[in-house]
Amino acid sequence: MPFPLLPLLALLCLAAPALAQSTTDSAAPLPRPGFLQAQPAAIELNWTPLKMPTQERIALLGANYLVAMNEDWGIGPGFYGAAKGNFGGIFTVGFTAQRRWRLGPDLHAAASLYAGAGGGLSSDKVRFGGGLMLRPELSLRRELGNWYGGLALAHTDFPNGRGNVRDTTLGFVLGYSDGFVSYAPTASGRRVETLRRSGMGLDEISLSAGVYSPRSGAKNRSGAPAKRMGKAGAVLRQYVTEGAWWGLEAAGAAQGGADGYMEVLATLGQDYGLGSKNFRAGWHVATGLGGGGDIDTGNGWLVKGGPTLRWKTPWGPSLHLDAGVMGSLTGSFKSTYARLSLGMPLDQGAGSFGQPNEAPGVLRTQTVYASLQHLNKVKFKDGRQESVGHLAMVMTRDLSEHVYGVAQAGSAAFGSAGAYSFGLFGLGLQAKPWARGPRVGAEVMVGAAGGGGVAITGGAAAQTEAWAQWEFGQQERIRLRTGVGQWRSLRGQTQSTPLINVSLGYAFGTVSR
Repeated sequence: MPFPLLPLLALLCLAAPALAQSTTDSAAPLPRPGFLQAQPAAIELNWTPLKMPTQERIALLGANYLVAMNEDWGIGPGFYGAAKGNFGGIFTVGFTAQRRWRLGPDLHAAASLYAGAGGGLSSDKVRFGGGLMLRPELSLRRELGNWYGGLALAHTDFPNGRGNVRDTTLGFVLGYSDGFVSYAPTASGRRVETLRRSGMGLDEISLSAGVYSPRSGAKNRSGAPAKRMGKAGAVLRQYVTEGAWWGLEAAGAAQGGADGYMEVLATLGQDYGLGSKNFRAGWHVATGLGGGGDIDTGNGWLVKGGPTLRWKTPWGPSLHLDAGVMGSLTGSFKSTYARLSLGMPLDQGAGSFGQPNEAPGVLRTQTVYASLQHLNKVKFKDGRQESVGHLAMVMTRDLSEHVYGVAQAGSAAFGSAGAYSFGLFGLGLQAKPWARGPRVGAEVMVGAAGGGGVAITGGAAAQTEAWAQWEFGQQERIRLRTGVGQWRSLRGQTQSTPLINVSLGYAFGTVSR
């Protein structure tokens, strides 16, 4: 990816644990019960058929994570990708707002609006315009325990620029109701006893770099042989037993001329101690959606799998090495791969290998932002220069009082760079809030980007930003951030442009060690 994520996954809750713990943390009192908050939440999958302007039929697979703001309204990040037809590589990342009405003991109706950005394989006949995607939906759902499913009437539209992809269709929705447990951001730095995972319930994030080596016969969509591709991305994991885990992973091309290629996959694996529980070998498999960068992935479905090695260091982080084979189900792209990842603990309500963790931990703040970014002058492959607007999901996690980790995933939404997407991660420094004033800070990120005709050789990109943030609400959960900075490509004939960023965020506390 860019790593849409998320989403959404996204990929898109990227964060990291505290690297160090001050003596003031250990002396701080336990949070009062009012600092702990439990909210209903749900994971929804959507299947949306579409007729393209060429009369070809495709379908989008969507995933949304919704947290209840009150009894009727929920909001959260979402992701949609092509999963049928011959348009593998269509992706969008954004946010969904949903209103529900109770119709009976096990029946409810919902009205949703998804606003995201992205696109995919385009031509003179298929155009995604500036990249903005709007998807209003009406649905009727039957409940069975925590699960629910039903029919959905949705209108999918890429409305701005010269976009002509739009259709109204009947699809399906499948959901699972759960909970979102978190602590108040105002309790950050205090110690607390943990009984379960908090936040989004993920134990580890791994930042990865790897390479695809296409097999003989693998071709791009223009018919030329596919080339070796470097990629960058991230993996989110939850450990369910000692060595067994499931998760989400996203990656994008960062080298090899396939800028714009991205993938978002669900993954699971198991490993076993090799004389030590900290040095482990095992296997993993993954399946999901991928495409773009002229890579022929057919309808977008990918599968991969192979052996793994993991070393859990005494200091908390882990090193992961995995390799194997991957391929598209209907396209010609087939490849071997290798990937090296640095894993860092996230929420630590569970132990390193999935066992219950009852030891006290330190609360750290994590924030999810919806971000609008304006890039002043972006160079395109055809030689023109234009301004481009991004819609992104940004996530931060405090590592200490003044250091935080940051990741963002998004796409072009305004201008003429529809299908341009990116995924970046890095570190930032922040000061304490001024008395009755904003908090200020700065950050630097690197990652992968491409697509939409933007001139970015290979796909590697970087971004720096200085910002000011205002914090609102009884527990300071609402965050308004404005920033200015610089975006630049890192390979070939580099380009750079100033950027302006306005973000609205929701903050919550999770447990670190």
